[in-house]
Amino acid sequence: MPAYAELRELLDPPTTVLLTVECQEGVVGADGALPELAEQARGGGVLANVARLVAAAHAGGVQVVHALAERRPDGRGASRNAPLFRAAERLPVQQVSGTPAVRVAAPIEVAEEDLVLRRLHGLSPLQGTDADPLLRNLGCRTLIVTGVSANVAVPNAVFDAVNRGYTAVVPADAIAGVPSDYTRGVIRHTLALVATVATTDEVLACLERPRGLRRA
Repeated sequence: MPAYAELRELLDPPTTVLLTVECQEGVVGADGALPELAEQARGGGVLANVARLVAAAHAGGVQVVHALAERRPDGRGASRNAPLFRAAERLPVQQVSGTPAVRVAAPIEVAEEDLVLRRLHGLSPLQGTDADPLLRNLGCRTLIVTGVSANVAVPNAVFDAVNRGYTAVVPADAIAGVPSDYTRGVIRHTLALVATVATTDEVLACLERPRGLRRA
């Protein structure tokens, strides 16, 4: 884990953005499409940790961005070039625009100043979306990546962030995947090579410290 001084330097509120990835009712909610993933996120405390980080970001002047995956009712524009997408079409809960499935999941609170980015295709919150120009306009240098899943979307977000010149911070207990030992493995053997891996409590200690400067 990083030294506190190193992490504190990275997590300067005016240049830090907290990203939640697919923390939506249809994915990690109690009645979501992927019960095993939802159990890892909820039962393992991951969703609660994301909510703690979001609350601290709101209090500390750190911009929050919620990245959600959804599809049109007719499926137009959706990706079908991978087995994952085709399997998702057969799930009992569909991430259809405008339905409860694509609402940010409790207990995460969405503030008025939060940005909500919705994508209709692909695997990544950053690739092919408005995320990159918005982050640059916000003055972002460090992106805290949280959410699901450690199998696909979270690594995509981290890789895309690094490829675009951002520094990625991953709170290891604020991301979930299946099975749980795979999540631990991908953190240790993959994400730790390209991101600063910390714990939720370590990130909170940086976000909650007294600051003279807050984001307007």
